[in-house]
Amino acid sequence: MSRIGKKPVSIPSGVTVKVASGEVSVTGPKGSSAWTFPTNQAVAIDDATKSVSVSRLDDTKQARANHGLTRSLIANMVQGVSQGFEKKLEIYGTGYNCKLQGKVLHLSIGFTGRNRGKGSQFELPVPPNVEVQVVKEASRGDTEPALLTIRSHDKQAVGQFAAEIRSLRKTEPYKGKGIRYEGEQVRRKQGKALGSG
Repeated sequence: MSRIGKKPVSIPSGVTVKVASGEVSVTGPKGSSAWTFPTNQAVAIDDATKSVSVSRLDDTKQARANHGLTRSLIANMVQGVSQGFEKKLEIYGTGYNCKLQGKVLHLSIGFTGRNRGKGSQFELPVPPNVEVQVVKEASRGDTEPALLTIRSHDKQAVGQFAAEIRSLRKTEPYKGKGIRYEGEQVRRKQGKALGSG
């Protein structure tokens, strides 16, 4: 029996969970999500304990693999519609900055040949059901990083968009310029020393 799969998922107040035709749908204050679970799993709602339980219909290798996965994805859906998910990004570098205009995120991250007087170097449309907040824009001469926060009830959407932004300018190890997750440790390298003669 899967240690993760056998744990029931508590349903907090304000959240509604429904199971019908092989699909589980979850609705809460942050939004709603639906997912078609594997056919080798059974999902049941216990109204008495206000929880969702997952059990497998057979003991095949694939069913055992899907057991914990199904439970984890349902737990993420419940957490997403009740509390939401977020990732924070820090943008380090002189002249590096981010701005939000409507549902488009504008990034200036040191690629001088890309914008030639046109403003931002990257324009990323914000995906549906994802909220982006620019917490702090970098000002001229500011040594502190620009900060932005990505939020959604969909954990996968938050992680995907954050990874897409970070991949545009991964942090380089010498001066630490680039985009990183909040709290991410960057292993720094020492630059080449000049010869003494």
